[in-house]
Amino acid sequence: MKRLAVVLAAGKGKRMKSKLYKVLHPVCGKPMVGHVLDSIQRIGCERSVVIVGHGAEAVKGYLGDRAEYALQSEQLGTGHAVRQAEPMIGNEEGITIVICGDTPLVTPETLEKLIAHHESEGAAVSILTASMEDPTGYGRIIRGEDGGVTKIVEQKDGTPEELLTKEINTGTYCFDNKQLFAALSKVDNNNAQGEYYLTDCIRILRAEGERIAAYETLDLTESIGVNDRVALSEAEGFMRERLATKHMLNGVTIIDKASTYIGADVEIGSDTVLYPGTMLNGHTVIGEDCIIGPNTEIDNSVVGNGTTIRQSIAADAKVGNSVNVGPFAYLRPGTELADEVKVGDFVELKNAKIGHGSKVPHLSYVGDAEVGAGVNIGCGAITANYDGYNKFKTIIEDDVFIGSNSNLIAPVRIGKGAYVVAGSTITGDVKENDLAIARARQENKAGYADKIRAKAKALKDQNK
Repeated sequence: MKRLAVVLAAGKGKRMKSKLYKVLHPVCGKPMVGHVLDSIQRIGCERSVVIVGHGAEAVKGYLGDRAEYALQSEQLGTGHAVRQAEPMIGNEEGITIVICGDTPLVTPETLEKLIAHHESEGAAVSILTASMEDPTGYGRIIRGEDGGVTKIVEQKDGTPEELLTKEINTGTYCFDNKQLFAALSKVDNNNAQGEYYLTDCIRILRAEGERIAAYETLDLTESIGVNDRVALSEAEGFMRERLATKHMLNGVTIIDKASTYIGADVEIGSDTVLYPGTMLNGHTVIGEDCIIGPNTEIDNSVVGNGTTIRQSIAADAKVGNSVNVGPFAYLRPGTELADEVKVGDFVELKNAKIGHGSKVPHLSYVGDAEVGAGVNIGCGAITANYDGYNKFKTIIEDDVFIGSNSNLIAPVRIGKGAYVVAGSTITGDVKENDLAIARARQENKAGYADKIRAKAKALKDQNK
C-alpha cells in the first residue's frame, strides 16, 4: 500500500522567542523538521507534503526538493493545516502519516510499528500514544473494551475518572488517506478558539462506525513536541543519549558520554575511541581504530583509519590513514592530509594538500599550498600566500626540507629534494636538489653590547 506523509510545520513558535523559525531549531546539529523528514522517508513514504506558513521560504530553503509544500496562510488549526495538502494528495490511495515538524525524536522503527498496527487492526486511523506518570495538559486516550479508541479527551473537558488515564495522544497519526480528507471536509470550527481540529476526525470517523486504533510507544521521549527552549534542551539531551548509545553498540568507545557531542549525521568506525570534550558535527565521517580527543572539534570532515587527532580543530578537511594531528592544530577548509602525515602543535593549515609521510611539526602556517611526499617543514615556517588583495599558491615538491623560520613568498615552487636554509625568505623558485639561502650575512661587533646597555641606562636615569 502506498505510503504518504503530511508534516505540520506552519506554526510560528512564539514561545521559542527566536528570530529562527521553530522547526529549524537544531537538535544535535540538524533542524527538527529534518529529523522528522528523515524518519518518514526511511519508512518509504513516496510523497511527503510539508505544510508551511510562517518562515515558509526558510523551510523550503533548508529542505529543498526533499518534499512538496502546501501553504497555510492563516493559522486556523491542525485540521485546517492538513486540508492544505488535499489538492496534492487528496485522491491518492494509501495510508498517510500525519506528524508535527517539532517532534524530532519519533523514530522510523516506531512509525513502522504504528503502520503495522494500523493495518492489522483494519483501522481508519491509528494514533501514536505514550503513557506518562503525570499527563497533566495532554489529551487522554480513552479506550473501549475491545482496545479501540472511543475518544480523545482534552484536559479541560475530561471527567475526574477520564483524567486518571495516563495514556496520552502524541499528535502523530496514521490515516487511511481518502477517509482522512473525507472526515476533514466535515470538521467545523464551532469551538472557543474558532479553529479546525484534526482530532475532530476521530469523533467523525467513529460516529461513522470506523475503527479507531492506537499504538503505544514504550519510549516516552518520542512524545516530546518542542515548543520552547526548555523542551528543545530536553530533546537535545535525549537525542545525544540515543546517538551515543547507537555508536557504542556499533563498537565505538566513548570515555564520557556527558562531555562528548556527536551530531545526528556523523559516522564512526569500530574500535575508535572518543575522549572527553570531543565534538563531531555535520556530515563528519571517522574511520576505524582512531583516537579523537580530548577537547577536539571536527566539522564536516572525513578522517581515515588509525588516525589520532588530539586537542585540535578540523573543518571541511580530509584526513588520511595513520595520520597524527595535534595538540592544538587547526585544519581549516580545503585541508587534505595524505596517509602517515604528521601535523603538530600550533600548526594552521588552510586549503593545503600535504603529501604522504610529510611533517609539519609545530608553529607553522601553510595556506594555499601543495606539499609533496616526504617533506619536512621546520618550526615557524610559513607560506605567505596573501598580498592584501589576492591569494597565491606555494608548491613544495617531494623530499624537500624547509628550515625553521623560513618564509615562502607565494607564488613560488620548491623543487624536488631541495633544501631551504633556516631563516630564509624565499621569493623565487628553487630548482630540484638546490640549496636556497636568503638572509643577511651575520656581523658581530666586538663589545658593542656593553655600549648599548650603557646608553639604555643613561636614558633611564635621565627620565627619573
